[in-house]
Amino acid sequence: MKISVLTLGCKVNKYESDVISHDLEKNGHEVFDNLVKADVYIINTCAVTSEAEKKSRQMIAKCKKLNPDAKILVCGCASQNNFKQFEDKNINFVSGTAKKFDLTNIIEKIHNNKMTYTKNISDLPLKYEASSFAKQTRTRAYIKIQDGCNNFCSYCIIPYLRGRSRSRDLNSILEEAKALPNEIKEIVLTGINVTDYKINNEKGLIILLEKLDKLGKRLRLSSMEETLVDEDFIKRLSLLKNFCPHFHLSLQSGSLDVLKKMNRQYTPAEFLNSVKLIREYFPTAGITTDVIVGFPTETDENFEESCDFIKDVAFSGLHIFQYSKREGTVASKLKDLSADVKKQRSKVLETIDLQLRENFIKNNKTAKVLIEEKVENFYVGYSENYIKCYIKANDDIINQVVNVKIVKPYIDGAVCELI
Repeated sequence: MKISVLTLGCKVNKYESDVISHDLEKNGHEVFDNLVKADVYIINTCAVTSEAEKKSRQMIAKCKKLNPDAKILVCGCASQNNFKQFEDKNINFVSGTAKKFDLTNIIEKIHNNKMTYTKNISDLPLKYEASSFAKQTRTRAYIKIQDGCNNFCSYCIIPYLRGRSRSRDLNSILEEAKALPNEIKEIVLTGINVTDYKINNEKGLIILLEKLDKLGKRLRLSSMEETLVDEDFIKRLSLLKNFCPHFHLSLQSGSLDVLKKMNRQYTPAEFLNSVKLIREYFPTAGITTDVIVGFPTETDENFEESCDFIKDVAFSGLHIFQYSKREGTVASKLKDLSADVKKQRSKVLETIDLQLRENFIKNNKTAKVLIEEKVENFYVGYSENYIKCYIKANDDIINQVVNVKIVKPYIDGAVCELI
C-alpha cells in the first residue's frame, strides 16, 4: 500500500516516525513523509501546546480531502492526552504514545477489515521500544537515546504523556550509529530530556559521546539542560574531535521569580555561569535557547528582567513560545494572561532575537559547513556552531564539509563564500 507518515512536533516524534516508516518499508509498503494521496495516513501527533493539538486535528481533514477513502491512524502525545478529541473524526484507529511501533500489524488488520475502529489508549511503554536503523536524511541521522522526563516543570504536560525518564541501552545506540551508511556525516542525539541519559543509573551522556566520537562523524546534541553543565563535562566535551559546539540550553525565563513558579531547577545567575563555562572551552559556540512569554505569573517587570538577561547572555538565537495552558499541569490552575499581552511580548523578543542572530553571525569569520541541499542558487547547510549558511558554488557540493568565509547575515542565516 501507499502510506503517508505525517509528523507534528519535536525531533523525537520525527525519529519515531522514521522508525515506523522503516518498518512499513520492510513489509513491502511504499512510504512517504509528506502529504500526498495515499491509501493509509499515519498522523503522529503533538500536545506541547493547544495549537499543536489543533494542527493534529486539522491534519485529519487534510488527509480526507486528498483521499476520502483512505484509512487514517492517529497516535502520539495529543491522542495520549485526550483521545476524545479524535472520536468524531471518522478515523480507523487511535492510540497514545505506546502503540506507535505496532502500527504495521494494525494496518494489516484494518486493511483486511478485521478492525474498523479502535479507541485504544495504551499505557506508556516500560522500556525503549523503537527499533534501530530508522530512515535517515542523506547527510544527518537522528538517534533517540532517551524518553520521558522527571522534571515536571509546572507548565509542561509531556511528563504525563511520555512517562518517567528512561534511557536506551548503550550498546543498542552504538550498534545503530555504527550501522549508519557512509553518506551520513552527522549524528544528532535526541530525546525528551537528553541531559538525563543514564548508564547503569549514573550520568552517562559524556560516556556515550566519547564512544560515538570514535566513529568519525560530526556529533550534535538536540538540546540539554543547564543542570548538566559542569567543568568535568565541558572539559571532556572539548577533547572530542567531532563534537559540534552548538548548545541548545533551555532557559524559559530570565526572571528568578518566574523560574521558581515554573519549577525550573536553576537561577539566572547559575545559568549565566554555565554559559561562561561553555564559552571558556568553546569560544565560538552557538548557544540557543527556548523562552516562554506570558507565563501566568509573569509581570511586566519580570518580562523586562527576562529581556535584559537574554541580552546579557548574548544567545545566538531564540525559540519563542507563547505560554499555552495545559490541563493537568500545576500552572493550569493559575489565571492565564491575555492573548494580546503574549503576542506583544513575543514581538519584543522577536526583535531582540533578530539582533542577537545578526551579532553572532558578524562575530564569526569562517566556518566548516556540512552542505545538505540546494535551494534555488544556493547550496545550504549548517556550520558546526549552527549558523545556516548559503553558498554559491560551480560544482555539486551536497553532502560535503566545506570551509567558508562568512560574508553577511542573510534571511535566517548568512551568505558565505567557499575558501
